[in-house]
Amino acid sequence: MITVHHLNNSRSQRILWLLEELGVPYEIKRYQRDPKTNLAPPELKAINPLGKSPVIEDGPHVLIESGAIVDYIIRRHGEGRLQPDPATATYDEYVQWLHFAEGSAMLPLMLNLYVGRLGDAGAPLHPRIESELANYLGYLNTALGLTPYLLGDELTGADVQMSFIGEFANTQGMLQPYPNVTAWVEKFQARPAYRKAVEKGGEYAFAK
Repeated sequence: MITVHHLNNSRSQRILWLLEELGVPYEIKRYQRDPKTNLAPPELKAINPLGKSPVIEDGPHVLIESGAIVDYIIRRHGEGRLQPDPATATYDEYVQWLHFAEGSAMLPLMLNLYVGRLGDAGAPLHPRIESELANYLGYLNTALGLTPYLLGDELTGADVQMSFIGEFANTQGMLQPYPNVTAWVEKFQARPAYRKAVEKGGEYAFAK
């Protein structure tokens, strides 16, 4: 059985959601952020030397990167669900979204969060950060103006992997100019599997 090493208020929530969508049995090992620093507890380093979540164990396999975890679960346990046919061009788009989430879109969101804590000292960086946010969120908004989900009418692992981008931006009050992203977040957060995953996962500030 898959074990998800789950940190509250973290990207590991989307892994629980993926497993619920697929109906794959799993168990949760819980970790709580430090209430003062908001950092993960040192116990996570026992399974991931980086001390980060998500982490999954599946027999002898331990994976620590969200995109790799989404890909692994769908390939090994999805039975063809939640991904396009690997022989099609749509599959290449799917893989691109898996990488885009953490490789491109998450960086300006995190920079905005951290630089915002610098106060006036961070002011010179804000115009560039805001430009990049508009670039990436605008790109996502355009894609979601074509279809309800990223690759068409049905949810795929690409939506699961990208979900944290939409949720994070939403909690930061950034989505008013991007109605298609807003509608997408509302749509996937209303899914029964998503709601069940939040119920099982516990504290998650990014859920509506």
